[in-house]
Amino acid sequence: MQGLQLAEDYFASCGLPMLRASFAGIVDRIAVGLVGPGSDCYGFDDELSRDHDWGPGFCLWLQDEDCDRHGEDLQDAYDRLPSTFSGFGPRRVSPGEEGRLGVMTIAGFYGRYTGLERPPKTLREWLMVPEQALSVCTNGHVFHDPAGCFSDWRRELLAYYPEDIRRKKIASRCMTMAQTGQYNLARSLKRDEPFAARYAEQQFCYELMHAVFLLNRRYPPFYKWLHRAMFTLPVLGRTVHRQVTTLLHSDDGKEKVALIEQLCGSIAQELRRQGLSDSSSTFLLDHGPRVQSGIVDAELRHHFKPLNSCL
Repeated sequence: MQGLQLAEDYFASCGLPMLRASFAGIVDRIAVGLVGPGSDCYGFDDELSRDHDWGPGFCLWLQDEDCDRHGEDLQDAYDRLPSTFSGFGPRRVSPGEEGRLGVMTIAGFYGRYTGLERPPKTLREWLMVPEQALSVCTNGHVFHDPAGCFSDWRRELLAYYPEDIRRKKIASRCMTMAQTGQYNLARSLKRDEPFAARYAEQQFCYELMHAVFLLNRRYPPFYKWLHRAMFTLPVLGRTVHRQVTTLLHSDDGKEKVALIEQLCGSIAQELRRQGLSDSSSTFLLDHGPRVQSGIVDAELRHHFKPLNSCL
């Protein structure tokens, strides 16, 4: 049983009847689902996940006014629901994670991760919100939202970054992939610098996987699930997932360097396919400035420090 399915079944069997019986006047203004941090919200939970913050439960999101009037009573009613369901539970809550489930305001939930009282509007606001935070507040499932207020905010975030922001992030990833994977890894291996080589390899993989998410217009999750989540992406997801696995398991320096060149070639090809770069090079350092040059906003376009000097 996956946590998302357990939460939805629990709500249908226990939560919705409670809302209809005791909160009929606002039931159509309450949004319910399971969204937020944790493997269960991503559908990545397994038996190991069940030792903490896993089990029957769901989120109830209210507008500020409804929460002021009914939030305390609704939380009390939620707390009285059965602590076990379908043979699972009770839920073990980690210290500091008490606010993941139960009653919360819509603005409070999104503000917790974005720092904003509304969806980002300006380029600066989009840049200030960490990618992982955007992933956390747009994962999972919404089971019930007749008024659509929670889902409207969610849809604005899922519509993804403005294209200028996406280009800015892709350009940065290209420069760092070139620096770590295509330049410093091979040199560190030749110098027999194991820490530098391992760091360059890991950093390259991290930047690479984030780049694949950007090319798919999807927010990447917490690093623990980054590689696994990439497998589901339609653009380069499975290919890069497989090659990164091979890269990390290899003890052959020459094989590592060759794999990185293949991976960078695939990224370069996709950059050209999406019209982000017109460079024929496979060296991603050549693509960063080309991607950057397509940014419409002049301030964002010119605020870019090439990493050539760091090579």
